[in-house]
Amino acid sequence: MEGKMSWTVADAVDYKGFPADRSKTGGWMPAALILGIEICERLSTMGIAVNLVTYLGGTLHLPSSTSANVVTDFMGTSFLLCLLGGFLADTFLGRYKTIAIFSIIQTLGTGTLALATKLPQLRPPPCHGSHTCKQANGFQMGILYIALYLIALGTGGLKSSVSGFGTDQFDEKDEKEKAQMAYFFNRFFFFISTGTLMAVTVLVYIQDEVGRSWAYGICSVSMFVAVLIFLSGTKRYRYKKSLGSPIVQIFQVIVAAINKRKMELPYNVELLYEDTPETSRIHHTDRFRFLDKAAIVGEGDLERNVGPAAAPNPWKLCPVTRVEEVKMMVALLPIWATTILFWTTYAQMMTFSVEQASTMERSVGGFQIPAGSLTVFFVAAILITLAVYDRLIMPLWKKWKGKPGFSSLQRIALGLALSTMGMASAAIAEVKRLEVARATGASATTETLPVTVFILIPQFFLVGAGEAFIYTGQLDFFITQSPKGMKAMSTGLFLTTLSLGFFVSSLLVSVVKSVTGGSNGGQGWLADNINHGRLDCFYGLLAVLGVINFALYIVSAVWFRPRKSKPAALQMDTIVNGSSTAENKC
Repeated sequence: MEGKMSWTVADAVDYKGFPADRSKTGGWMPAALILGIEICERLSTMGIAVNLVTYLGGTLHLPSSTSANVVTDFMGTSFLLCLLGGFLADTFLGRYKTIAIFSIIQTLGTGTLALATKLPQLRPPPCHGSHTCKQANGFQMGILYIALYLIALGTGGLKSSVSGFGTDQFDEKDEKEKAQMAYFFNRFFFFISTGTLMAVTVLVYIQDEVGRSWAYGICSVSMFVAVLIFLSGTKRYRYKKSLGSPIVQIFQVIVAAINKRKMELPYNVELLYEDTPETSRIHHTDRFRFLDKAAIVGEGDLERNVGPAAAPNPWKLCPVTRVEEVKMMVALLPIWATTILFWTTYAQMMTFSVEQASTMERSVGGFQIPAGSLTVFFVAAILITLAVYDRLIMPLWKKWKGKPGFSSLQRIALGLALSTMGMASAAIAEVKRLEVARATGASATTETLPVTVFILIPQFFLVGAGEAFIYTGQLDFFITQSPKGMKAMSTGLFLTTLSLGFFVSSLLVSVVKSVTGGSNGGQGWLADNINHGRLDCFYGLLAVLGVINFALYIVSAVWFRPRKSKPAALQMDTIVNGSSTAENKC
């Protein structure tokens, strides 16, 4: 019997619900089947996002500011829905069903988008002269929004579960499988990078030179094939039971504390309720003492329901450890808030920077670089920065400081600083572009200006290098400084900075357009035609906001009291290799 049990995985079951047989389930092959879903998700989402602004402006004839907001709202919603997907996976569906359902939803979304860009009835007629452009009507925009937000919903569900279900295929208690998991992390990061590179090069080229409907059709078909491949491994997967959503646990503490807001805290913290096993307890701290009221034992709180395993109502009484977990999450919020602006800066790389590129000389020999493919420099900057940091900076830093690399807070600071420099560089490049536009009398964004697009490379590289630092820094920070039982929740909190960054971008664009509408000859900073606007001022505003935000971040970082890190658990190379994995957990 003991020999037989050694072939089972303690915390996993097979598709029939029996203990998972180690020899027949899990391991690298089932995990590899899951990777196809991820590369197709990246191909679809990034391939649409980086080049959508040119379609909205050039084909649907929307103003530049409106086009930018459509893209940033789409991306922001994609990341925000990751929380919904994670909640459904943790509480109701499980990761397998969540992946299957939401990948089908994304397939429907890309298919709908292919039809929306193919059928003439779903787009306005072409322009005949500079003043006869008819904008897309409500019905045409409605079909587009249905397609985009089906894709966003699918992305949110997938990103919440793909990496987690992949790691479920390995047993961390087995040394051989633990090593295989590290290999899976490497491949996961590689597949995300591959999907992104294919999106900003091959897919964008097909959109511009062959047809958008063909490109989006490829996305839909590839996702459908990936779903079939994923389902083919049903009998080989390992499944782990859902443990419930930590969001509910957080609300339980908050509700209990609010209900007991008028009660006085005991003079001795030992009188607060605690039922957590000694080995798992978190010691009481003096911060955010209001939340301690959730652990005050009131009249009737200790009355238990029928059954030996029954416990007090968690909406009325919470143990000290649960309260301290919520305190730890609250302590993350200042750092969380001051990293949102980076992703607002990031949003410009897929909107206004692409629109800038579309007006500039992009020829290399006889080849015309698609405007959306300029983001390849952004992806290259990320990979180069990670490689240089891993192979050069980390060894030197270890020799000098005796530490394996910059701390998570230092990396976040570097990311914020580089993104601010990127916006300053973008403002300078736009000044040059506008000078050329005015000198040549360019009246339309479709006119190619005699200025090389490569003057935009510094802004892509600076913001890309900034993402390499801030992404890994945020990931490290939110994983190591969160409670053990809320790792997925804290990663979801990290992902909301991306979501809110895109939404803040949309809000900022709307506010700037409204406030500056009477300036610049009535055009404002963000004119419908960027050749008549002052995009340089908008970039300058983002740079100034970046400086102010950086100062607030420094104050927050000094105030924050970090937990003691676990040796070698989250060195930079581990974070880099596993970054995309944690990205997709919500």
